[in-house]
Amino acid sequence: MTTTTENLTTFKPTTRKLAGYQFYREVLGSPKYVVAPMVDQSELAWRRLSRRYGAQLIYTPMINAKIWADSTNKVIRNAFFDLETGEEGDPTADRPLIVQFCGNDPEKLLKSAKALEEHCDAVDLNLGCPQEIAKKGKYGAFLQDDWDLIYKLVNILHVNLSIPVTAKFRVFSTVEKTVEYAKMLERAGAQILTCHGRIREQRGQNAGLADWAKIRAVKEAVSVPVFANGNILFQSDIEVCLRETGCDGVMSAEGQLYNVALFSGLTSDPSSTSLPFTSTVPEHSSTTSSAPLSETDKPTALPPLNLSQHPRHADLALEYLDIVKSLKTRTSVSAIKGHLFKIMRPALSRETDLRERLGKVTIKKTGNFAEGALQPYVDVCLEMKERMDRDAKGAEGKSLDELVTIDEATGLRILPHWLTQPYWRSPKPAPATG
Repeated sequence: MTTTTENLTTFKPTTRKLAGYQFYREVLGSPKYVVAPMVDQSELAWRRLSRRYGAQLIYTPMINAKIWADSTNKVIRNAFFDLETGEEGDPTADRPLIVQFCGNDPEKLLKSAKALEEHCDAVDLNLGCPQEIAKKGKYGAFLQDDWDLIYKLVNILHVNLSIPVTAKFRVFSTVEKTVEYAKMLERAGAQILTCHGRIREQRGQNAGLADWAKIRAVKEAVSVPVFANGNILFQSDIEVCLRETGCDGVMSAEGQLYNVALFSGLTSDPSSTSLPFTSTVPEHSSTTSSAPLSETDKPTALPPLNLSQHPRHADLALEYLDIVKSLKTRTSVSAIKGHLFKIMRPALSRETDLRERLGKVTIKKTGNFAEGALQPYVDVCLEMKERMDRDAKGAEGKSLDELVTIDEATGLRILPHWLTQPYWRSPKPAPATG
């Protein structure tokens, strides 16, 4: 598939930029463990915490290119990416970093990307968002049917930016169409492809499993680095994903949100004996069915667990709040509350009074946080820590494996409620027959 860029901006950078694997290795440092772009969730404070726990490359939340390009309001722009404090994109504390945009207007996309190209290492085009807001705005996965427009969006960034353009996309229902799509993105100029192995309709309760076979087909068909996205619940899934897809890295969204230590303790060297991987099948493999599993379908040999991969969630929540308080860049209240609910989720269903208190906390949404403004959140987390320390003390003398139970519907492991752990949506009931 070919297209043109007539009538589009034709400025070309005067310095040669690195591309493909040279960019992946020399600029990004060959990252294997990648945190996905997540609206209102991969903000600066979370990126800082994620890097402490092994993340090697992180994307910003999605920025709407039309809003950025059309707005002259600094408050609106700073809510997307704060240029005034100098903390976002800081080479010493927030890199490597890829800024993600969504949009359907090549000129506005370029205008927005040019404003941030000096503050990141690459610009990513969102071709994967499946939400209704993306359908209404015609962006994300709802651009999939207009390949000529997608080519123009990628190509105008490739031609005119001083940094590379990358793309994150969802698969189609067939391998053949998925591969042709990926090859088109590469021809347009994308220097890294992130392949989310779910089709556009797989979201929410209908998410199901990502198709690693399609991701592998993409990897084998293109010459640029490829990140695999989908099905990562436990750390042991990472090695299996890399092996089965052949990809250069693994990107995690929800798995990392519920357990920021998902990448903790790993090394980029696949030949290193320090890799704590022993699994021969992905732990998530038992979730393919929409109905409860039979005993023979459930995993029989699960890899070992260790506490470095699953620290106490109340401690992580407090650590996150400390980072929020330390920043000049404002963290949105919705991001803070969202993170705390996800981090401490294993216990909030038990500690219902704390869940209610956390839900009722209100903080002014504009201006800088006043001294002590976050204290209501801190108080909830401190109370949670006290209760979790009490429960952990009551289990002294037992190994982690002894404290683990198995979810009957999926065969997946449920860890003690004071530890971080993945969250998965319960399988939908099988349709009635007869």
